[in-house]
Order: sequence, then C-alpha cells, then structure tokens
Amino acid sequence: MNPHPDLTSSVLHGLGWFYLILFVMNLWWTARSYKLDGEFSKDTPILGGVPVATIWAVLSAILLMVSAAHFTGTSSPDTFLIRLPEWFKNPVDAFFADPKIYFAGSLVLFWAMIQFREWWIKDTVAWSLLQGSLIFLALSMSDYDFRQIVGKPDNVPIVAMLFIVSFLTWIYFRRACDNDRRIEEGRPLFEQENNEKVLVWPDLVYTELICMVLLTVVLVFWGIALKAPLEEPASSVKTPNPSKAPWYFLGLQEMLVYFDPWLAGVVLPGIILGGLMAIPYIDFNKTGNGYYVFKERAFAVTTFLFGFFPLWIALIVLGTFLRGPNWNFYGIYEVWDVHKVEAANNVNLSEFFWGFPGISAIYGGMPKGDAFLGSPVATMLLRESPGIVLIFLYFAVLPPILGLTVLRKYFVKMGIFRFLVFSNLALWMAVLPIKMVLRWAFSLKYIVGIPEWFFNI
Repeated sequence: MNPHPDLTSSVLHGLGWFYLILFVMNLWWTARSYKLDGEFSKDTPILGGVPVATIWAVLSAILLMVSAAHFTGTSSPDTFLIRLPEWFKNPVDAFFADPKIYFAGSLVLFWAMIQFREWWIKDTVAWSLLQGSLIFLALSMSDYDFRQIVGKPDNVPIVAMLFIVSFLTWIYFRRACDNDRRIEEGRPLFEQENNEKVLVWPDLVYTELICMVLLTVVLVFWGIALKAPLEEPASSVKTPNPSKAPWYFLGLQEMLVYFDPWLAGVVLPGIILGGLMAIPYIDFNKTGNGYYVFKERAFAVTTFLFGFFPLWIALIVLGTFLRGPNWNFYGIYEVWDVHKVEAANNVNLSEFFWGFPGISAIYGGMPKGDAFLGSPVATMLLRESPGIVLIFLYFAVLPPILGLTVLRKYFVKMGIFRFLVFSNLALWMAVLPIKMVLRWAFSLKYIVGIPEWFFNI
C-alpha cells in the first residue's frame, strides 16, 4: 500500500466539485461573452472567423466532462489519467527550488505587469489568466506533496490572499489606465463623471452591515470546513522543522537569513515605518490625489509596487511554500525531506578580498591580531575596510551621483535635504534584493563582518 498516494477517492471527489464550479463560472462567461461581444470579438487576438463565445462554450464543456470523470473515477484513483506528468513537475521544481531563478522570475513578472498593463486589464485576458491559474491549481492538487503544503489550514489563506491581491491590483490598473486615456483625450476623470454622493446613513451603514454579515458567514463555514492548525504544547526538546513565523512575518523571517537580527528585526522595519511616514513630506507630485492614475505617478506607483510585490508578497510565498525542513529550498512538487542537506559555505567580503590571489600574495592574506599599527582595533578595521568603503560609497557617494544624473529631475524639484532622504530610503529598499542575490550567487555572508562588536552588515 502506498502511504502517500497522489490521488485518492476523496481527492478525486473534491476536485470534481472544483471543476464543476469552474464549469459554472465559464458557462456564465460564455453567456456574457455572447451578449457583449456578439458573434465575433473585435479586440481579442483569436484566429479569424471563430466566435469568442464558442471558445468559452467548448472550454465549459471540457470542464464539465473533466468534472464527471472525477466523480466517476473514484473507484480506481491509482489509474486515473488526469494528473500532472513527471516531465512537467521536474522543470517546475527546478525553477522554484532555485532562489536565483525564482527571484529573477518574480522581477520579470513584475516588469510584465507594468509594461503590459493595457493588455492584461482587458476582461477576456484577465478572465483567461484567472481560469489558467485555477486550472493549474486544480491539476497541481493531484500531486501529494503539493497538496500537503497548499492544503494546510494555515496556508489556505495565503492562497486566497494571492487571488485577492491580484484582483485588487487588476481593479487599480483598470481604473488607472482608464483615467490615463481620459486625461490624454481631455475627457473628465471616471471619479468626476460618476460623482454621485451617497449618505452615510442609511446607504453606507447598510452596505457595511451586509458585508459584515456575509464575512461572518464565510468565516463560520471556513471554521467548519478547515480544522484549526493546533499542535501539541510547545516543548524545548521538540521544535517544528521548519519553524515558521505567522505568514505576515515570513518576509521578516526571510530577511533574517541575510542580515543580522539587529538589522533585519530593528533597523530595516524601523526604516520602513519611517519611510512610510516620510512619504507625504518628500512627495512633490500633487497629481493623482483622489483618483486612480498611473502615468502621472509612474515612478511613485512603480516604487511602491516593487516594494510590495517582489520584496514582500514574493517573500511570503517563498517562506510559505518553498522553505522546508532545515530552511532549505524545495520545489512545489518536491518531497520535504528532513535529510536533505545543502552545503552552505558562506564567506564574508573581507575573506573574498584578502583571499584574492594577487592581494594575498602582496599582503600575506587577511590581517590578524595586532598586525596593523600594533592595535587589534586598527587591524579589525583594516580587515573590514573593503566592506566599509563599499558601504560608504553606496550610501554617501551614490546619492549625489544619482541626483546629478538619472534622478536629476527629482533632485531639482525636491531640494537637497528631501532628495537625500528620498534617495537613502530607495537605497535601503534596494539593500534586500542586492544582499539576497549576493548570497545566492556568491555565497556572500556579510559585507562588513565585525563579530567582536556584534556589528555585521
């Protein structure tokens, strides 16, 4: 008997209901497509002469047949054919298990989201992306290891969060692109055109009451369907592997991998909070207040979304689904093997520098003891001088260079003080991806490592 089967009768039954829901969704979309687009679509890139509604009708029929197959195939789950093949799982695991590829992919996806915003906000494209992601999720649930991770009660909200965040992002870009076109054409903004005022009582209060009741019902059914992820009482001799923070702290826990606790747990969160409070004082662009827009605030929106998606949401996904036992990286279809061992030969920048063949031959390797000026402190500072100089150039020299070159427009409008605050906040935000890439690509542990003073960067 296989203790970890990919498919069981209960899994097939559950997926049957899932595909049935997808069938109902696409059947509704078929009717909507035929009503709005008519027999043919004008703006959808499909082979000429094929009615758009027909494509959705065919997809709906396929989903109905797949649902029926899941309901009727519960007697022989081992031989059920609708599942992900191994040749598909292996390259996907290779993608997600390599943090360099994963982070590069998240950056490419972020760039595509900004660059092709006019395309993916279209109803048909957005609906196609939604259906593709849902079908991918359903097919992936046929894998035992994927199901064990995604189906955990405390991980289900993370999956829901990804869809909710995507939906809200779609709403923003849809409104913003619409207002961008209105501004270019000289038409009134969407918010000005539909500016009908409503009363707090009873309109807003009734709406909030209905939302509160519906959300309460959802939470009650959620609590009944999913068991609370309660574990045995904590014990100092038996700790979970991996031991993870709550999902909203997983980004912070991931930062602890690359920085010392004082930096990742105190300095960086403090800079984030201080930066959020400083935004109203350093923002000189007064457009975009009270209405959705992108082109008038392209830099501000892109910077915010970069900090939110690649540097926060991507880290939550990484910590939730890709970090396994011993805090190693695992593919989404890979077994979480506690015996998996990955070599971690991380070295500091000073070891790179003083160990370089030419420098090592001239100076005899890394300074130790009181070799420099007869002082241990002076020797320690000399040892870490490459990292100290690099940090000084990054935070002290780079901002003026940026202000005189690529960010000259912002320097002129902000002034010296506001620009220095802004540029340093931006550089601090860039520290995390830089340090992550250096760790993954070169096994770099610290740029400045002074354990004698508990000061490591």
